[in-house]
Order: sequence, then structure tokens, then C-alpha cells
Amino acid sequence: MIKKIALSLLSAAVLVGCVATTSDDSSPVSSSQDISASYDSINTAQLIEHVKVLSSDEFGGRAPSSEGEKLTLAYLTEQFKALGFQPGNGDSFLQEVPLVSIEASTDMSLVIGGKSYQQGTDMVMGSARISELEQLKNSELVFVGYGINAPEYNWNDYKDLDVKGKTVVILVNDPGFATQDPELFTGNAMTYYGRWTYKYEEASRQGAEGAIIIHETAPASYGWSVVKNSWTGPQFSFQREDLNKGRVAVEGWINSDVATELFAKAGLDFAEMKELAAQGSFNVDMGDLDASITVKNTIKNSISYNFIATLPGTIKADEHILYSAHWDHLGTDLTKEGDQIYNGARDNATGTAALIEVAEAFAKLPNPLDRSVTFLAVTAEEQGLLGSKFYAANPIIPAAKTVANINMDALNVNGRSADVAVYGLGQSELDNFLTKAAAKQNRVISGDPRPAAGIYYRSDHFAFANVGIPALYAKGGAVPADQATADLRAKLDPILAKCYHGLCDQYSDDWDLTGAVEDMQLFFEIGVELSEANVWPQWSKTSEFSR
Repeated sequence: MIKKIALSLLSAAVLVGCVATTSDDSSPVSSSQDISASYDSINTAQLIEHVKVLSSDEFGGRAPSSEGEKLTLAYLTEQFKALGFQPGNGDSFLQEVPLVSIEASTDMSLVIGGKSYQQGTDMVMGSARISELEQLKNSELVFVGYGINAPEYNWNDYKDLDVKGKTVVILVNDPGFATQDPELFTGNAMTYYGRWTYKYEEASRQGAEGAIIIHETAPASYGWSVVKNSWTGPQFSFQREDLNKGRVAVEGWINSDVATELFAKAGLDFAEMKELAAQGSFNVDMGDLDASITVKNTIKNSISYNFIATLPGTIKADEHILYSAHWDHLGTDLTKEGDQIYNGARDNATGTAALIEVAEAFAKLPNPLDRSVTFLAVTAEEQGLLGSKFYAANPIIPAAKTVANINMDALNVNGRSADVAVYGLGQSELDNFLTKAAAKQNRVISGDPRPAAGIYYRSDHFAFANVGIPALYAKGGAVPADQATADLRAKLDPILAKCYHGLCDQYSDDWDLTGAVEDMQLFFEIGVELSEANVWPQWSKTSEFSR
């Protein structure tokens, strides 16, 4: 049974620009052994070879419960055995994660106001219910602003509204982004209320029959192609006894052009409605408009796996430093002509390869560590952090024995940075360890370069933070180390942005992984210090996770 994540832990935003407080006995300490050889063993050549293997066509895009998963898990097992790591789950390197695949037929259209809107181009619709057939029949449309019910912000877009049997239309992100008012929610930094996952969850709690999010590139932080590529094809969920009947029957997205047209049909001005929605709790009926759609699903139950390997400690072997990365990506789409494989080289063959490289550095240390070091490669991150959520709810290592989590996802491939961007800067004392390690590389730490994207809530560290484990997610920042790197980024960054969740996310000889290596060296050094230190990093007093 999957534990429900408490909304109270999800409601506040990344604390950009804050400085983490450190208690008197928790300052970062120096390692008692010489780690230089291990530190220097982390290198680009090996990292590239791992990335090439994991993102090869043979691995088919590493979808959960696919042949690509088998190859990925076999590769990880081979590598970690060779490094002398022990199985992390009893005598196994694997943890079963029961999943169900729900794939909606592409042969469907959304009918609103007498017009049909097509899957993929105008809208992307589906159902999270484990059911072969779900539909909306003349379901009345209601615009509910940002779809937020947040008592702590004195905000409720569902106030005095009964949406049972209706379909709610919702803006992405939250009002702080729209107004750029630092006093509204958390200003430009997205809160969990801005995430699409929350909006579907709240619509379901309110009893709506359908939920449609309006996609706009700036507040979503990604283009329409990401919606199309990510939420079509097989969508994975947990196998649940209630078959997800608590979710709305149909959920999905429409693009902004469709939204503008629908609001006009309802006698409303889309731009004006957005302005009103950002001023306070807001909802309005959309005239006589109603929605009809039939979603036909193909249902397949399957088992996927998290991978876990441990290098045991000596004095405090039951206490673990936990490194994480997700091994999965979007798999193969046989409906496409030409290239069909979402290789996921940067996202997240780089992070999975980094697990191997950092693990090798630990294996080469001259002396054993006091605490154990564990490496966790999780499944189904692309489906809503499912693998890490499952682990957090069914931990192999109790949260109370997990000193910290260091997560690696989509490493920098565009050269060295003068700064280290911390997503969730100020959340915990782990910032202090990072600051010290970065100083040895003549680097400084900086805040989230894209606070509106809510990235602290979008990768696997979030699941660990939710159960109280101090979690660090950082990577090379936006300041290039030199002019050559600046020139490379001017060329490479537009391509990387276009290839996010795209078929073109493939390894390129144009990549420069020296910055990724420097980041991995930081993460390695932090792990060594935590594994030997008589300290336990704490959440800052202002962090929502300190509860």
C-alpha cells in the first residue's frame, strides 16, 4: 500500500536565496583519510562510456517493464558487483515496484461547443483510473483559476462551488508567478500548488468529473512538445485496490490557442480571466460549454524494479548516506516514423552513469567508512516519481537511519560552471557541506536559476524530503567558468532545451562533461564527510520539511 503524501508537507515553495543555518556541532568536518586518489578517479572518459551504453538504441529508451529495463538492471548489477558493492535488499540488488500501465487510444477527440479537438495537436487527454473505458458526457465546464485550495495562503478557488459531475479548467503554476509579487505565495518560485500533479489531485478531492490544465510555455517551464511526448503512450501508476477510482474520470491538457477559443465561446476574455484569477480565490462558469470525450485504455499490470547496492560501513553500518538517480526514460514509440526511441541520454543516463562513477570512487577509498553508503537507481520517475515514492513508503533503510539523500538528475553536459546551483537553497544544512566542498574548486553556490519551474518538487529527492530525510539536489549553475564554455553554451543550450523529453536527447560528441565530473566530485566529498562525521544534517527551521 502506498502511503499518501501529506499535503501539509507539499505546500510551500523552494526557499530561494536563503542561507541554511548550522548548529554549533554540525559544521562540515574534514575527512580523516586521504580521498584525493578516489576524488580524481571520477573522470569524463568513464562517464561517457556509461552514458553511451545506457542511452544506446539497444536499451530502447529504458521504459519501465520493458526489455530496456532488463538490460539496464543487468548493467547496473554487473558494474556494482565488480566494484565490490553488496546487494542492498537482503540478498538482492532489486526492489519490486508493482505498476500498472494505462495507455489511452489515440483515436479520440474532445468535443466542446460543437467543435472536435484532436489528441496531440490541440489537447492531450487520458485517464488515471485503472479502467478500460472512461468518458465525459456533456460535462459542464467551470474555470477554477489556479485550482488551488490553500488555507495557509487564504486561497480557495473552489470556494462556494460544487463541481461534482463537472469538468474544471485550470491554469498551470500558481499566482506568485503570474504577478511576480514576492508576498503572494512565494513569488516567482513555484510551490507544490503550482504543479500539475497537485491540480489533478485537488480536482479529484473536490469531486470533479474531469480536469483540464491550460498549457502555456512560460508558467509550465516547458513547451507543448513535452506535454505531447510525456503524456501520450503508456502511463504508469501504482497497482491500487481502488483502481484509482478516486481520481477524476478524465484528465489532461489543452494548448493556449484552444483555451483562448473556448473562453471566447463562453463570452469570456482569456487574458482578463487570468488577471482576475491571480488576484484571489476565483471561479466562473463557462457559459453553456460542456465537454464530451471517450477514453479507451489498454491496461497491463507489471512489475518494475528499483536497484539498490550498498558499501557497508564499520562502526555505524546501520546508518546510510543515500545517493539516488532515476534509470528510466520514455521508451520507444512505435507510432512514429523514422526515429522511435527516446534515448534519454541526458535525462537520465547521465545521472545513472554518475551513480556508477561516484560508487567507484567510494570503492577506491584507502580505508572503510564508519557509515554505509547506498546507491539507489529508481524506476518510473518520468511517470510521477513513482519509484522513489514507492521506496519512501516501503523503505529498505528506515528514514531514521538515512543520514541524507544526494540526488543526481540530468547532469550538466555544457562544460564547467563557476557556481553550483542548489535547487531548494536554504532547505537544510547540506548546503554548508556543499559550500565547503565547492570552495575547494574555487566555486560558489547559488540559488535555483529557474525558481518558477518548481524543480525541487520534480525529481526523486522530493520523495525522500517528504519523509524527513535531508535531501540535496544541485548541479553546475548558469555562470560559465570561462569564455570557451560560454561560447559552447550559446551553441548547445538551445539544442538541449529543445531535446528535453524529445527524440533528440542522445549523446553528442559536442557535449562537455567536465562540469558534470566536478559536480560528482563535490557529491562524493560530501558523502565521505557525512559518512565519517558525528553529525546529522538538519532541516532549516524555515523549511516545510522540518516538520
